[in-house]
Amino acid sequence: MVQEYQSPVRVYKYPFEIVMAAYERRFPTSPLIPVFVGSEVTADTTTNDGSIRTTERRCKLVVEAPYLLKKIIGVDYVYFIQKNVLDLRERCLNIEATNETFSTRVNVLEKCRYYVHPENSEWTCYEQSALLDIKYFLGFESTMEKLGMKQYIQNISKGKEIIEFYVDELKKDGIISIPRWIPSGGDQSCDLNNPEESPIGPSKDSPTTADSQPKVWLEDEYIKRYIGELTPLQESKLVQFKKQLSQLQKSKLPSDTTLLRFLRATDFNIEKARENLSQSLIWRKKHNIDNILSEHEFPEAIKKYFPCGWHRHDKGKM
Repeated sequence: MVQEYQSPVRVYKYPFEIVMAAYERRFPTSPLIPVFVGSEVTADTTTNDGSIRTTERRCKLVVEAPYLLKKIIGVDYVYFIQKNVLDLRERCLNIEATNETFSTRVNVLEKCRYYVHPENSEWTCYEQSALLDIKYFLGFESTMEKLGMKQYIQNISKGKEIIEFYVDELKKDGIISIPRWIPSGGDQSCDLNNPEESPIGPSKDSPTTADSQPKVWLEDEYIKRYIGELTPLQESKLVQFKKQLSQLQKSKLPSDTTLLRFLRATDFNIEKARENLSQSLIWRKKHNIDNILSEHEFPEAIKKYFPCGWHRHDKGKM
């Protein structure tokens, strides 16, 4: 079974240009990413107007696995091909990485995206997804997929802290702001705060416009504040679950806490959670539960003698 990972939306409260400068400092190696031991640029091209830069790297990673498993695999390092497309006009970076080592037996596809926050042009959003499909591994394909995805999540769990670290390094070097890209020979006197007049503002076809944003929007800070502490794998399952439901169900989705409750009841098995949720929704509709709850009125004795409510939900907000 193919293993999938989908991160919640991470928000960096820094402009896109600062985040990109911090991201570039991760190469060719970074002491904060021990598994990442080397990289070399194999191709680097820029469009004539300088707005789009495409960079390809060959990255070298340490195989983090038990000793016996390393012996079976027969390698200590694996190589990945990473392709970055930086669009300075639209202010977004799309990253795609695929494995070069064992490409006939293992398929790894990782996609990452940095883009401007749809509600604040001075913030940057980040999303990440990955697919792992092991075609053949001595009959242990399923076990290896789970082990590989678990190791992958452990390695990326500190991604936000790494960007924050390099942003601080930029500040120490006196770099606190980087001007946005402007077309050569363009009118630089226009109001950059007005998206309609600015040459770098989001266009109608921009992936950062509100209309093009996916309906499923779960930020990591929102999860921590309103849902609770979840492991990266649990966050991924919640995002995947909500995304699947949004594609299948046109009506209003249950709350995030409700979705999490169904996931926890099935040990974060998305298929079982979706089946249980579907049965629950069918039962509620069959017995008209929602209308009963909306029309229900407390007895007069309750209203008169028990004027109370849940904590912070009573009239006085006490």
